[in-house]
Amino acid sequence: MGHIEQGIRENWRQFALQLLMVFAVGLTIGSERNVVPLLGRDVLGVESVLVIGSFVVSFGFVKAILNLYGGKWAETYGRKPILVAGWVVALPIPLILVFAPNWWWVTVGNVLLGVNQGLAWSMSVNAKLDLAGSDRRGLAVGLDEAFGYGGVAVGSWVTGVIAGGYGLRPAPFVFLAAVVVLGLIVSALFVEETLPYAEAEAEAEATAADDAGADADADLPFREIVRRATWGDRTLFAAAQAGSVEKFVDALVWIAYPLYLTSAGLSVAEVGVVVGVYGGVWGVLQLYTGPLADDIGRRPPVVAGMFLAGAGVLATALGSGYWWWVGTAAATGVGMALLYPNLITVVGDAAHPTWRATGLGVYRMWRDAGYGFGAVAIGLAADLVSVRAAFYLTAAAMFLSGGVALAWMRETHPEFGDYRTSTTEQRASPRADD
Repeated sequence: MGHIEQGIRENWRQFALQLLMVFAVGLTIGSERNVVPLLGRDVLGVESVLVIGSFVVSFGFVKAILNLYGGKWAETYGRKPILVAGWVVALPIPLILVFAPNWWWVTVGNVLLGVNQGLAWSMSVNAKLDLAGSDRRGLAVGLDEAFGYGGVAVGSWVTGVIAGGYGLRPAPFVFLAAVVVLGLIVSALFVEETLPYAEAEAEAEATAADDAGADADADLPFREIVRRATWGDRTLFAAAQAGSVEKFVDALVWIAYPLYLTSAGLSVAEVGVVVGVYGGVWGVLQLYTGPLADDIGRRPPVVAGMFLAGAGVLATALGSGYWWWVGTAAATGVGMALLYPNLITVVGDAAHPTWRATGLGVYRMWRDAGYGFGAVAIGLAADLVSVRAAFYLTAAAMFLSGGVALAWMRETHPEFGDYRTSTTEQRASPRADD
């Protein structure tokens, strides 16, 4: 590979390819968002919100597990093989959706989608962090999430147009198949391995370290990384729980928004606009909220985003009318744009370069498990009480989680906080982790 130099500008070709990769990953999941719930209701005859949500449950928990082990495998085998494997696993998904005779086949297809997302998106964001270096980590994550969720929005819109003209199947899933094949070809033939960039960064940190604590932090077994990133470190715990709870919002939009808004009198097209505003605002603003955290720190946008997204969900249930819901969707999207990329950046800052991919895998495991937890909670609230109750539940969870982040999350940006220094000193104590 020759001389290794981190930086987005210095590695713009590979960085651009990784943006294409995450856009394709977003197209893949977006191709399901607009069509699959309608497929369940109108073609396969599913009525229960909890049952409809089962495909989100399977997706979320499988993606969570693959996030965890994908990060671990990336430290051992490299980023590229895991990325390619994610696209290989996605190859059967379009066929399953085209020929599914019942809803449980769709659920199985979403298991494979969870594997694809857990491997391919995880590796793409890790590669961007490897290439960008610490100075522009916020920008790298902001671009990653903006392109990824831009792909989700475009995929939803394109398959919606296709379904409107040619039916719910098979035409929309022909588009999905084309995306998967493109992703596999680009990842296999053009994407380069970025693990050497992380190794070079780790070597530079080790050279600059003045004490044994920093060196010891580099050599952690897998179990210790999981422990630290889950509950052993308050900042990483605050990030993990916030990531998990914020997925309640996305699960709510995926499952309950269409049901709630159509029952309140909106047309399917109007619901598409409301949901599109949420996703579009979220996706586009991450181009700015990621770099914002490079300038003001990570903690303020995370905490503000948790409360703002929760307020947007609550306002959706408390008000009525098309333009009201467009406004609350936009507010929710702003909140998600503030918190989403910067939670990843918090973990990227806090993790040592030698185990950053694994640490991010642990975070992404808990974050995407929130899809599963949220879908179950939303389905139960909707079936047992009302769909509106699911909105109240989600808003309350966001407010509580935002309070935890406010109380426990330290600032991890090296220019605005002392997280790395303070934690190194604490770990030098025999009771640092008690």
